[in-house]
Amino acid sequence: MSKGKLQKFAEMETFPNVFQYPFAVLKEEGFSLKGRWHADYFHNDNPITLELGCGKGEYTVGLARQYPNRNFIGIDIKGARMYTGAKQAVDEGLTNVAFLRTHIEFVEHFFAADEVEQLWLTFSDPQMKNPRKRLTSTFFLNRYRHFLVDRGQIHVKTDSFFLYTYTRLMAEHNYLPVPMQTDDLYASALPVPPIQTYYEKQWLSRGITIKYLCLELPQQGELTESGAEIPLDDYRSYHRNKRSSKDTAQ
Repeated sequence: MSKGKLQKFAEMETFPNVFQYPFAVLKEEGFSLKGRWHADYFHNDNPITLELGCGKGEYTVGLARQYPNRNFIGIDIKGARMYTGAKQAVDEGLTNVAFLRTHIEFVEHFFAADEVEQLWLTFSDPQMKNPRKRLTSTFFLNRYRHFLVDRGQIHVKTDSFFLYTYTRLMAEHNYLPVPMQTDDLYASALPVPPIQTYYEKQWLSRGITIKYLCLELPQQGELTESGAEIPLDDYRSYHRNKRSSKDTAQ
């Protein structure tokens, strides 16, 4: 591990807005803020929104700035990236934002029933070869039910037509309400927060449209995979495995 990463990790240990819990610790000790986020961390009753796979935390911090009467928690396993948003939030004195370093597969261990109102999935890896790892698969949707309010909203913002289509078909197959959707966000008039991350701007500069979908997740009812065949994305995306032979070094 580089000296720079070690310094970031050491500094993050001092941040009051960062919680780092390896599964071994979680299994042994549990998580003290589960069911207590409002009372013991945010000190208010404002609704909580999670960003899963928050990366550098740009979107989490942007949402916290834009909606001071809501609480936001960015979740990712990459601590060196998370450092950027966590430090920015500390420097700006944002008290409605926190960061949780853990694997998303363990997310239900950190929140109690009905503790979270919304989720944001911003530019998640579409996992075209592994349905179980897609963040809108039944594997994850069933986990979200442990802590989302009934009909809690899941916002999906993506460059991937594959992930957008998969999520839309999952919603149709399972009769999940979809109040908003578009395959070209910036050509629509949907009321989506005007926050663009560094990589989103890169995709836009390459002429890739941004897709957006908001679905509601009821707490009851069996969820199953749609099984539909979906065309694969025909380009390579930043920080993801190769999708095609198309050159992206332009």
